[in-house]
Amino acid sequence: MTTAVSERLAARFASPMPRRDERRAAPAPRPAVAKVAAGALVLGLAGVVVLGVLSESRADLHVRGGVAMFAGGMAGLVGMYLALVQLLLISRVPQVERVLGQDGLLRWHRRVGPFPISLLVVHAVVITVAFAQAARTGFFHELGVFLGSYPDMLAASVGLLLMVAAGVASLGALRRRMRRETWWVLHLYMYLALALSFAHVLALGPSFVGHPLTQALWALVWAATAGVVLTYRFGLPLVRSLRHRLRVVEVRKEAPGVVSVILAGRRLERLRISGGQFFAWRFLSRGLWWQAHPYTVSALPRPPYLRLTVRTLGDHSQALARLRPGTPVAVEGPYGAVTRAARRNQKVVLVAGGIGITSIRSVLEDLDRAARPVVIVRAPSEDRLVLREETAGLVRTLDGTLHELVGPRSKTGGPSRFLPRLVEDLEERDLFVCGPKAFVDEVVAAARSLGVRRRCIHHEAYQW
Repeated sequence: MTTAVSERLAARFASPMPRRDERRAAPAPRPAVAKVAAGALVLGLAGVVVLGVLSESRADLHVRGGVAMFAGGMAGLVGMYLALVQLLLISRVPQVERVLGQDGLLRWHRRVGPFPISLLVVHAVVITVAFAQAARTGFFHELGVFLGSYPDMLAASVGLLLMVAAGVASLGALRRRMRRETWWVLHLYMYLALALSFAHVLALGPSFVGHPLTQALWALVWAATAGVVLTYRFGLPLVRSLRHRLRVVEVRKEAPGVVSVILAGRRLERLRISGGQFFAWRFLSRGLWWQAHPYTVSALPRPPYLRLTVRTLGDHSQALARLRPGTPVAVEGPYGAVTRAARRNQKVVLVAGGIGITSIRSVLEDLDRAARPVVIVRAPSEDRLVLREETAGLVRTLDGTLHELVGPRSKTGGPSRFLPRLVEDLEERDLFVCGPKAFVDEVVAAARSLGVRRRCIHHEAYQW
């Protein structure tokens, strides 16, 4: 690409975007939908417990190994149900994601995560004990009988081992030492693990043997879960990627270790996206095509162009700096709840740490002058102030105030110092904060201690 064309592209994103058709913004979040979904999941859990209780009789409990059989069966039922809930939490249903955001969904995913795996391990151990008691044999003898004689037991055991491996890989200490790509591949095996377990549940589960209607209902629950995952994780992204047909136009260096990837596509004027949202990007080139990574759009679309800006830290982001023009791109999304639709007050304060400016800069494009934004950008040095001129221009257009905190923490102070110093009416504003997780957590904690209501704080942490 010639320098003249490159400069025209840069100028196109630097100039303030004309007020767009409001119908092209992302749909507003509807908290009632998320509450209904949560209620349905709780009712489903209650139904599973009732199903397990009703499938047992007093006579069953009084036979040798009966109590252990009941306890193991209940653990398996509840564990499998919670495993399906885990899938739904990461299926990115738009109506729920717009309310909770990716951070919220991941928090719930991590909170629920230990329970299905633990319950399924308990199920495997206690059921083996129950059969060993009934047969008057040892635990390991009965385990060998299970694996060698019972239908689908070997496949279910492999599935359980895959679940345990994925759960162990998610432990904080291990996850931080693991490449994102490795962690991601391990988690893909969860789909295989659940598929391997499905036949085992229907073939041997005490609540299902001899109960064809219950088997049909359980199979319907599995099919519905699979349908949601296939629709929102695969089907919708495929349709959107084919509709817009994005391709790389230019990779532009913005600052040391920071690049912008500019793409061109079709019908981007029809793309419903709000400032602050992101896509999971899949660059269809060698070494990158098999994984999708989340990056925020650093500007709203300028049809036919779209832009993301990333700091080249990991293997994937470093590879983006070497992308060639013409590389096709598939996308999932847009996702993200840190948008203007989340605010409760008219005025806002936006805080960016490092590359978090990408979200804040695009949120600015979606605000009007009534927001009177106070923008605080934190960076360790002048050359790390990314998209500086664009941000300053948007703040001027909105009659806002821009503060750049540059230098070591000893000079700029922490959030508990700079927030009250720079924002006199902090309690009357919504707070948007994006950046590294430690920075975001510190800003949120400081804002809460300074009296900002929880519902007026909107944040997104950049982590893998």
